Amino acid sequence: MRAAIYNPYLDTLGGGERYSMAFATVLAKKGYRVDVEWKSKAIKGKLEERFGLKLEGINIVKDVKRGDGYDICFWVSDGSIPLLRARKNFLHFQFPFQNVNGKTLLNKMKLFRINKFICNSFFTKGYIDKEYGVDSVVVYPPVDVEMLKPKKKENLIIFIGRFSQLTQAKRQDVLVRVFKKFYDRGFKNWKMVLAGGVEVGVDKYLEKLKKLAKNYPIKILESPSFAQIQNLYGKAKIFWSASGYGVSEIKEPKKVEHFGIAVVEAMAAGAVPFAFSAGGHKEIIAEGQNGFLWKSNQTLVNSTKRLIQERGLMTKISKKAREDSKIYEYKRFKTHFLELL
Repeated sequence: MRAAIYNPYLDTLGGGERYSMAFATVLAKKGYRVDVEWKSKAIKGKLEERFGLKLEGINIVKDVKRGDGYDICFWVSDGSIPLLRARKNFLHFQFPFQNVNGKTLLNKMKLFRINKFICNSFFTKGYIDKEYGVDSVVVYPPVDVEMLKPKKKENLIIFIGRFSQLTQAKRQDVLVRVFKKFYDRGFKNWKMVLAGGVEVGVDKYLEKLKKLAKNYPIKILESPSFAQIQNLYGKAKIFWSASGYGVSEIKEPKKVEHFGIAVVEAMAAGAVPFAFSAGGHKEIIAEGQNGFLWKSNQTLVNSTKRLIQERGLMTKISKKAREDSKIYEYKRFKTHFLELL
């Protein structure tokens, strides 16, 4: 049995790429020979290091020929509809595409070759179904909750996410400004770490962040290993995310967080999440139960202060966050995809 996987964003090493590789491991363990299309075999080592995955039985090839000759083809769309040629074809949408002429006659003809349309969240599904006239299924991204455990907690606030200025800005600059305000209001025994992959062309943004963080206990960790990320999640009491800040999710849905894997990872390690109230974040966080949603900088500061100062609240929410993170465990992801197969 042979399977083909194509993801045009593979070298960004983000959540969507982890999703693709998780599906690749599901297929490999099921006995498939899995070919992943990419221009360089070196990507395999980078994926393994970044995500802590063992990609055994998975091959990097120059061309999967749109699934021609394969039993299964899993294709990540860039907004276009490919003419796939495997026996079974799965088209995956990481982004909530809109206004891309999804319902053209040519696209409708190509859709007949697709067995399932798969989205990473109900937020993404809402836009995809409307744009292409399909009824997609939602398979939430997998999170290795068993690999993320609480350690001895420190007064540490973290954010894990790419240092990006492309389609989906993570807005670490907002987090730095809010932390400085938080720190200056008397929380001088707290520190912050911002960690993530570095994309081409973000040098100026990184320099801006470092300058903004100067004289404050803020560390910027570029291209961390999975072991470093595990350690940060384990030690952190709080996770902040500003992804989607300053964007209209209605007008520009591609620019907000479509799911939020890092939020779930933080929850699994017992770090209480504070996520900007937009996109997929609202599917993960139940306000005041397993985390907090925020809209303004002041709300983020006030909610964080309350969590720290209100007796027993951090312990209660941290426990609930850990419980709820299990909804997204790898086992559930594997079961869902095997059902689709």
